[in-house]
Amino acid sequence: MNNMLALFDLGGSQILLIMALILIFFGARRIPELAKGLGQGIKEFKKATREVTDEIHNAAEAPQTSVSQARQLPSTPPAEKPATVPQAAVAQSTEQKA
Repeated sequence: MNNMLALFDLGGSQILLIMALILIFFGARRIPELAKGLGQGIKEFKKATREVTDEIHNAAEAPQTSVSQARQLPSTPPAEKPATVPQAAVAQSTEQKA
């Protein structure tokens, strides 16, 4: 927490002034609602960052297992190409029918 205050270079009097301005603008009734919303937002943000880091770790581990599985699979010979009929022969056979 001290590092955060040092980042903005805020002293005790500046923090009290900010709190007084918040109290004036939002009123005493709305401050608990604002704090609750802020807390829920921080909770959701932490959850999202945790999910992203878990996904990154899982993605980093997944290629290692798929590479080892690929080495274990037997290789199959490539399939032969089907025989094709030359275009000239097809053209001649259609002309004879007409």
